[in-house]
Amino acid sequence: MSILTTLLWTAFLSFLPISELRGGIPFALAKGIPWYWAYPFAAGINILAAPACWIFLSTLHKVFLKMTWYRRLFGCFVERARVKLKEGVEKWGWLGIAAFVAVPLPITGAWTGTLGAWVLGMGKGRTIAAVSLGVLAAGFIVTTVVLLGIRGLHFFIKKI
Repeated sequence: MSILTTLLWTAFLSFLPISELRGGIPFALAKGIPWYWAYPFAAGINILAAPACWIFLSTLHKVFLKMTWYRRLFGCFVERARVKLKEGVEKWGWLGIAAFVAVPLPITGAWTGTLGAWVLGMGKGRTIAAVSLGVLAAGFIVTTVVLLGIRGLHFFIKKI
């Protein structure tokens, strides 16, 4: 696989709502991209999810709400995001969104953080700042865990 193909797949995985940088960084590292390139690249792409989500919610979302299937599906996502984020945002404000996004677990990334902030009425600038901070923290955590895992695996294999 060429470096360009690896970067395109890394960008795709980092932008997807399901994998985000939790998928992009390990993929890039597994394909031989150094961590000091993989982390900022995947995090930068993942940060773009916040303005993309905000633009969607401000435009196409209004059109899609006319479709019953979308309204039901969106309602489920909105309620889940609101429940998960409400307490943290009430307690910590925009830092609650950053902390939520910083936890590198499924359904705690930039897309859900932006949706939750939008539902809770947070402004666009604060949302994007909070999500960006959270993505940078999550990217650091994912990169560190993957690198420690790779080094630990190499150490273990050498002992065998």
